[in-house]
Order: sequence, then structure tokens, then C-alpha cells
Amino acid sequence: MDTDGLADLVNRILTLPEAQPRLLIALAGPPASGKSTLGASLVEALNSLDAGAVLVPMDGFHLDNAVLVARDLLPRKGAPETFDGAGFVHAMRRLKSEKEVVLPTFDRHRDISIAGAIPIGPADRIAVVEGNYLCLAEAPWSELADIWDLSCFIDVPEDVLLERLVGRWLAHGLSAEDAETRARSNDLVNAARIKTGTGRVDVVL
Repeated sequence: MDTDGLADLVNRILTLPEAQPRLLIALAGPPASGKSTLGASLVEALNSLDAGAVLVPMDGFHLDNAVLVARDLLPRKGAPETFDGAGFVHAMRRLKSEKEVVLPTFDRHRDISIAGAIPIGPADRIAVVEGNYLCLAEAPWSELADIWDLSCFIDVPEDVLLERLVGRWLAHGLSAEDAETRARSNDLVNAARIKTGTGRVDVVL
């Protein structure tokens, strides 16, 4: 997103009706669409205006690899069923209604979720939540639609996603062939599910 687009999004958020204890902004999109990067830029821009914004990633709700192995889901890691979707919905309801919440994060280097890693307090008046399935029209994710004060979907062409995903797996030490296989067999499958299964959103980026 260019500077003007980011400024427009910031202005739209700042003109939303005030909510207590905080506004919840959803940044949804397929893997490698740039959610984390945009989320960080958006939080930085909002906080330059003393908006009290905090970034909340969905990835902390990954099921542990041992659970995925037991359920024969490890090759599909990143698909909706490999997350604690119900737990995430519950956490977002708490984030919407409670002044103080502590949320998990995900350590990509160790490939594990870490509980109690993101403390949210009264000074955090805008939560920018980023994740793949925030606007998915499948249970339990569909319950999130009524929680967001503004929902945004990042739409990126498949060829761009593939290039980014292959680069991501290369950085993890996979060979070029294995990186492309991994991207096509799992990540792009999830991306297609997101693109076709996303419900109504307020903004397409």
C-alpha cells in the first residue's frame, strides 16, 4: 500500500464511532499478502497521531504441532482447522469488551505458539488484528463479522503470492523444488479457500 492509501485507511479508522474499551480493525488476506507488514505500518501511523493502537496477530492461535500430528493435519498447517478457531473468537469477544486481556503470539523460528505474550490494556484504544481467516464465512470464523468495527481484505494476485511464498520457504532452508511444492500444495490451497470463502468486508485493499 502506498502512502496515500495508508493515510486514507488511517483517516477512515479515526472517523469511526468511538467504542469502549477499544475499536477492533480486521486485516484479513491469504498467506504472504502483506498483512503483518501493513498491520505494523498502520499501527505506527496511528500511533504517530497518539491513537493508542496495538497489533494483534491471529497466529498465536496455531494448534501445537503435536496436536496436528495426532490429528493428521501437520501437512495442512495454516489451514483453518489447524487453528483454535473457537478460542480465537472467544479471545476477540474479550478484546472487544474487556479493558485488559493477555493474548498469545507465535514464534516462527521455533514454530510454536507462546501464551500470555501480548498484554492489552486500557491505553490500547485501537486493536489492529491481522490474520488469514478473520473474514471467512465458515464456522466458527463467521462469528467474527459482528465483532469488527472495520474489516479489510488484502487482495493479491496468485502469481505474486506464489513468488512470495516460495521466497519464504527458501528462507526456511527448503530447496527451490521443495519450496514451490510446499507453496502450491498447501499455502495456495489455503489462499484459494480464503479468496472464495471470504464474506462481506468493508474495504478491499
